[in-house]
Amino acid sequence: MKIAIAGAGYVGLSLGTLLSVKNEVSILDVVPEKVDMINKRISPIEDKEITEYFTNKKLKLFATLDYKEAFTDAKYIIISTPTDYNSETNYFDTSSVEDVIEKVLSLKLKTTIIIKSTIPVGYTESIKKKYKVKNIIFSPEFLREGKALYDNLYPSRIIVGSKTKAGKEFGELLKKSSLKKDVIVKYMNSTEAESVKLFSNTYLALRVAYFNELDTYAELNELNTKDIIDGVCLDPRIGSFYNNPSFGYGGYCLPKDTKQLLANYQDKPQNLIEAIVKSNDTRKSHIANMIIRYNPEVVGVYRLNMKKGSMNHRSSAIIDVISILKEAGINIMIYEPTIKVNTFMGFEVVHDLKLFKDLSNIILANRKDQNLDDVEGKIYTRDIFSRD
Repeated sequence: MKIAIAGAGYVGLSLGTLLSVKNEVSILDVVPEKVDMINKRISPIEDKEITEYFTNKKLKLFATLDYKEAFTDAKYIIISTPTDYNSETNYFDTSSVEDVIEKVLSLKLKTTIIIKSTIPVGYTESIKKKYKVKNIIFSPEFLREGKALYDNLYPSRIIVGSKTKAGKEFGELLKKSSLKKDVIVKYMNSTEAESVKLFSNTYLALRVAYFNELDTYAELNELNTKDIIDGVCLDPRIGSFYNNPSFGYGGYCLPKDTKQLLANYQDKPQNLIEAIVKSNDTRKSHIANMIIRYNPEVVGVYRLNMKKGSMNHRSSAIIDVISILKEAGINIMIYEPTIKVNTFMGFEVVHDLKLFKDLSNIILANRKDQNLDDVEGKIYTRDIFSRD
């Protein structure tokens, strides 16, 4: 069958790669360079498995800038466009999703629309009423940046927000495309599926915030964070995973998803969800205050990426730490090899690592790196386990 995907980010591209092994897949994007790279089988994102599939598999995959070419004759049209959180409206910006839906409807196609973009609770039902259509299904993704295709090949679970025949066929399509045995496919209504997505990411944010607050307590009381975490996590109900302290949770998903879930709680009793959001702000302020205590001449910021192995610094915790330090009048220089410009947030970007290390009094590093082994005495990090 033909499957169309709108959006060539890590969600759309990983799904397109996965499904094009056995199906014809068209990917629609608005960036010509991305389209050209995909058609030349060069991955525009950093993902080991996508690169391997592009190199070694005969994929029935093509990318285009033309929505008519992408959508025509497609049995499923998957929407994986970005939905950034708008702090003024307390709502995801779903305009890109609606733009795709309107394009599909304008073509009067007999197709099923699958929304993979993260959306507010209740959105799918509201959009079906708005456009007076029934063939729209929400199916959340649970993918890690840099591991998106791997997570599609070996999914923790498949959630489909529909109990219809079309929904069950789509669930089976994803299941048969995976390499994992006995994948659990759960069918439910769309609003429950939307809730699964936001509550899942908010729980992950809760876990990050918990171990960060544990670390703050240990640091200020001069205790051994690692010993405490090891002792706590030996409890099998807690487990020794997702427990490495950081400067705060960041990236594209957790900050916006927690805020959207909190907004969905308007007029409903809660304390914990709001605390998770506030805890992250408190953690970043604590990190900045620990640096300010040293009254350094120059603070070197090593890498802006939101986590180890990521090429993305969107909503990275270190960005907010830099903002707090900037307000305090701290002089900062930045080392980030993925940035080609000479300034960022008004601070100098140093491209020479040795010069960066020589000029920095303190080096702020969210994650340890062997490139900093020779200046270990300058490093301020809360990376306890040398992993994410």
